[in-house]
Amino acid sequence: MSVGVIVAAAALIALLAYGVTSQGTDTTIDDALKRGERVAAPSASLPVLGSGARRSLADFKGKVVVLNFWASWCPPCVDELPLLERAQRRLAKRDATVLGVDHKDIPESALEFVDRFHITYPSLRDRDGEYAEKYAARAFPETFVIDRRGRIAALRRGPIDQRWLDETLPALLAEKKGEI
Repeated sequence: MSVGVIVAAAALIALLAYGVTSQGTDTTIDDALKRGERVAAPSASLPVLGSGARRSLADFKGKVVVLNFWASWCPPCVDELPLLERAQRRLAKRDATVLGVDHKDIPESALEFVDRFHITYPSLRDRDGEYAEKYAARAFPETFVIDRRGRIAALRRGPIDQRWLDETLPALLAEKKGEI
């Protein structure tokens, strides 16, 4: 092998390594929450799964929203479904909701998932993953709790559990729209 080929290969590897490391993970939301700050939750008009309608997080302003990014191909997403559905039943009585966002899924698979598990909360379709990118969501499931003013108040990267919901939701549900 010639020295020129080795140098060119080394340069290509170095350029690739730089590209991967310079992309990094966006931690803006995570960092703000660690500082005790709430940031405006990104919103986008997305199709409602199984419907011709469109909805957006902005449609739920004034409600506490448990925004859950999921996919039908994600085993931990399946595992947390019963918990999210139970949470929805309790939240609906408190001017709050769970809102699912299906990430890069085949529509038929996502609809089968919703039907099989009798999901009653709305789910939106993030066909190309652009909405998840606004939250730096990459490892599913990921859950963001949005306060009544439309700001991210908590997040969980990975599956949620009852303890996390019990620690996160009561104070947010007690807040009035103008508080904080």
